[in-house]
Amino acid sequence: MLIVGSIVLRVDDLDAEISFWTAALDYEVREPRDDDFAVLRARDRRGPNLSLDAVAAPRSLPPRIHLDLYAEDQAAELARLTRLGAREVPWDKRPADADYVIMEDPEGHRFCVIDAADWEGWNERLRTR
Repeated sequence: MLIVGSIVLRVDDLDAEISFWTAALDYEVREPRDDDFAVLRARDRRGPNLSLDAVAAPRSLPPRIHLDLYAEDQAAELARLTRLGAREVPWDKRPADADYVIMEDPEGHRFCVIDAADWEGWNERLRTR
């Protein structure tokens, strides 16, 4: 059996990305942390870790991989993430009825915020993973 244990992002400014992602996901830094690598984990230890690796890497658009973050209140989460330094990414091919908004963190890592308010049982599924 395999599970996703950690998703790794290459970052330029480790401290700034730790600050953004711990606040965005309500994660904490797993100690000890290195000068060039940090593992962020959910406070309740459920769900995958997000590891930040301070290694220069060229940016590619569209990204080959991105995070989908499920939101019970999408509008509130979009506003909160924007206050933390995220930006909405305009995309002219996004369908008018899309349940997602494309965002990027302060370094340009893309992620989607999915409106999961009407997904029956989504919160329970996440808790039991």
